[in-house]
Amino acid sequence: MTQLDSRGIVEISDGGVSVELRGETMNLNIGPQHPSTHGVLRLIAEVDGERISKLEPAIGYMHRGKEKLSEVRTYPQITALINRIDWISGFANEVAFIRAIENLMGIEPTPRAQMIRLILTELTRISNHLIFASSYPLELGAATPLMYAMREREHIMDVIESVTGGRFHPNFNRVGGVKPAAGGGKTQKKVTLDLPAGFYAAVENAMDRAEYSCQEFEELVTGNEMIQVRTKDVGVLSYEDAISFGVSGPNARASGVEFDLRKQETGLLPYDDLDFDMVVTYNGDSYDRYLVRMQEIRESIKIVRQAIDSVPSGPLQAKVPRVLKVPAGTTYVRAENPKGEMGYYIVSQGGRIPYRLKIRSASFSNISILSKIAVGQLIPDLVATMGSLDFVLGDVDR
Repeated sequence: MTQLDSRGIVEISDGGVSVELRGETMNLNIGPQHPSTHGVLRLIAEVDGERISKLEPAIGYMHRGKEKLSEVRTYPQITALINRIDWISGFANEVAFIRAIENLMGIEPTPRAQMIRLILTELTRISNHLIFASSYPLELGAATPLMYAMREREHIMDVIESVTGGRFHPNFNRVGGVKPAAGGGKTQKKVTLDLPAGFYAAVENAMDRAEYSCQEFEELVTGNEMIQVRTKDVGVLSYEDAISFGVSGPNARASGVEFDLRKQETGLLPYDDLDFDMVVTYNGDSYDRYLVRMQEIRESIKIVRQAIDSVPSGPLQAKVPRVLKVPAGTTYVRAENPKGEMGYYIVSQGGRIPYRLKIRSASFSNISILSKIAVGQLIPDLVATMGSLDFVLGDVDR
């Protein structure tokens, strides 16, 4: 029988005595540092030996004031700002913001532009998850998957760049549609170009390669015993805590939260015309958060393949005033970004600039859960938990 007296001594009845002195807890600063693509983060941990008893994320080291900057910029200029919130998901950041302006102005984007937006959003989702698939195993000590994931991501980025002209910050969406490319020369009549030549074949090739990459990850990472030891039953997020902390996206769905804005709110983009599954698991640990993202790559591949066969003909741009003036009013539009729910609340008093802009970014809520699920873990487990949440600090600090 083991007993603990008031001095912190463990007494064992078989005659042996083990002394365990109760020491004071120690505050440990983890950071501020820039681990991989996460951003500048500081964690203030209270530790008892190597076990965490309290954790507080300290944010704000890269706060850029995007919401206030937006109040002195025209609506088209703001599009370039929001590209940089979650810099891994630049194109996806734009869609909900542009739709919010369209709601206030009573403008409906063209069907062709909507389908192009959907395709590029899903390509961005695949790119985001491949970044996760490259960086997360690296944080756990597996370096090889980095090269595999980044290799396939380059093909995705080549497709996005061929359409938008940008890789990280496309600035491609326009009120009423998407940006048309200008063609022709000095001696030729200016024409408006659509999708680049060979676009559909390039997308098919990129999807084939991404699908093969998923198979490689099944062998390299998913079934890897060391990865499973480091991630299973580590950083467990319960269904209730996911709801109460406002966690969204793959992190919430890995805890059994059946919520995906692509299914629940289909008015933003034409997802209701396409067949795909919502990926949900129920363990809520770091391993499940990895599994959800890998399976979502496969689902996004299904979406893109259907979408490129369903792009309607017609113009890229609806009729929009040359000078963009938004009527007075308020609106909130949200989208299922790769990291979770991204929402924009716009207050307009009329004119070319917003009176107020509030941004609801996914990573802010997703990183807040660290203070809950890290308690009781060992310090090495914190690395596995933190990486599985897939956040960037630009998405937190804004």
